[in-house]
Order: sequence, then structure tokens, then C-alpha cells
Amino acid sequence: MSPSRPLRRPLRRSLGVAAVLPLVVTLTACSGQSADLTIYSGRNEQLVGGLLEQLEQRTGGTVEVRYGDSAELAAQLLEEGENTEADLFFSQDAGALGALDAAGRLEPLPAAVLDTVPPQFRADDGDWVGTSARSRVLFYDPLEVRDTELPDTLDELVEPQWKGKVGYAPTNASWQSFVTAVRVLRGEDGARAWLEAFAANQPVRFANNIAILDAVNGGQIPLGLANHYYWYERVAEVGKGSVVARVHYVPGGDPLGLVNVAGAGIITGSEQAEQARRAVEFLLSDQAQQYFADVTAEYPVRPGITAKEHDLPELSELQPPDIDLSSLSSLQQTLTMLQQTGLA
Repeated sequence: MSPSRPLRRPLRRSLGVAAVLPLVVTLTACSGQSADLTIYSGRNEQLVGGLLEQLEQRTGGTVEVRYGDSAELAAQLLEEGENTEADLFFSQDAGALGALDAAGRLEPLPAAVLDTVPPQFRADDGDWVGTSARSRVLFYDPLEVRDTELPDTLDELVEPQWKGKVGYAPTNASWQSFVTAVRVLRGEDGARAWLEAFAANQPVRFANNIAILDAVNGGQIPLGLANHYYWYERVAEVGKGSVVARVHYVPGGDPLGLVNVAGAGIITGSEQAEQARRAVEFLLSDQAQQYFADVTAEYPVRPGITAKEHDLPELSELQPPDIDLSSLSSLQQTLTMLQQTGLA
């Protein structure tokens, strides 16, 4: 018997942060009191706020967190330069970290920190380290799309039968890093050609990945480009029987199956570099890695830690494209190409 369509429900949280100035949250510091550590976080507060509270308890110092979009925060850090108050950048994706690294705005991390993570999840020069991993996937409506019809490549996604039927989130950092990966893997001309074909196929714009999931789940669109963990969080919240949408992991090393990381880097010139280093160590600790596995439904980057709350496929079973995440640093070029193709 086919699953019935669930009643539409309000969004649990919004990940679309468009404000020029980031939201500032001081965890325990009193008014007028300087924080011991200032974090610019491109990760949403409702995803990682609880973890950063644990960080404050672990380090014993006060932590101020400024939340915003990863790309916007990276641009702000570049603009602020040596005058920034930030000590640590906690990014949603490798691209924003790479952009700061390329500009010389990140300090090298100690080898003892880097060595806890496999080489593919850290910067080649050791200036940033991944803290959790996620896979790009397709959310799909099984009431509208049979498994045998699911696209398995970029080029299949722009075929005529998907015209006006694919959701994407143009301002989301993960979408922008995905496009950067397409540029790296296919070259500038190949990426532009694909983006123009995608734009001509009239994809449907959404504010964020949760809105995409809601649209697929509610029958508004049959397909959506997003990250895997939103679906698993929804299932944990309401039960699999109440979620019509399903997840398609793209095989064969195609860019549609990109595995990216959230990560952290210490800001060059920070007066709290030691505190920032301890914060990075905490994000790679058993406690934090288990949080990513069980609370945010992401993949831990530390070997030997597995999810207890979500039935995810093993990270080793995925078939992402062969790409160096350090090469995703050309964020500005990606944003320019997205603007030129009408997909920004």
C-alpha cells in the first residue's frame, strides 16, 4: 500500500541566514564582559548550539558565538582582517574555510590535532580540519518517481522530464560548494554548460534544505538537491512512517554524490589561539563526534565512532567523486558563475 501524504507542518527551524550582520549569542558571559573565545559559526545555532554549550563547559571559559551564513562570515572575516574579534571559524563547508586559507587568514593546526582525522577530511597545508562529513543526496517522492527513474548523474538531472521538478537552495553554502566541485571536476566551461542547462530546466528555488525536504514530502516537487542528514533528523523526529520523501545516494563517483565536511580553523593573529586550539580538539573529541553522529545525523570524521540513533549507510559505502576538498576554495568564482547563469 502506498504511503499517504502527511499533513504539512511548520518548519522546525530555518537555516537561511541572510542578514548582513551575524546573530550574536553569548553563552554565559555577562554584559560588558569580554568572552574568552569568539567563534564565527556558519553552522546553524539549532544544529550546534547545544554542542557549543558543551564546549564552554569543557573549557571552563566564556564563549561568544556569532552565527551566520558560512560564505558571508568568510567574506566578513576577510574584510575585518587583523581587526577581527574572531578566534575560530566554524564553517558549514570546506569551501569557505578554503577561501580564508587561500587568503592567509588561518593558522596551521598542530599535527596532533590533524592526525586524528583521515587526510581527505583536512586541508593539504594543515590550516583547517573537518569536524563532520555529509553527503549530497537527492530527496525524492516515491509516489511520483520510481527508483529506476532516479537520476544518477549531473547530465541525467537536466534531461527534459525533470523540467520544473527539481528543488535547490541557491544561497546555501553546501549548494555553492557542490557547484565549486563541479567547476573543479569539469572545468570552467563544463561547469558553465551544466549550470546553463540546469537553469534552462527551470529548477525551483527554496530558502534552505529543510524547505526542500518539506516540498518533496508535501508533493510540491518530486526531486530536491540537499544534504543527507535533514532526512534522518526528520525521521528521528516524527518516525519513518510519517515521512513520504526518501533519500537517493548517487553512485559512481558523480559530483551529485559529493561528500563534503563542516570544519574549523583558527584565525591568524588570534590572541586566544590556545583556547581556539582546545575548541578544535573538543570538536574532534569522542563527545563531540558522537553528538554529530546522533544529534545532527552527520558522519563523524574520527574513525571508530558510529551513529546510535540513525540508520545511515556507512561512509565507506558511499561513492563520492574523487576530489581534494582543499580545491573547493574558489568560492568567489563560483558565486560569480552562479550570478551569471541566474542561479545565485
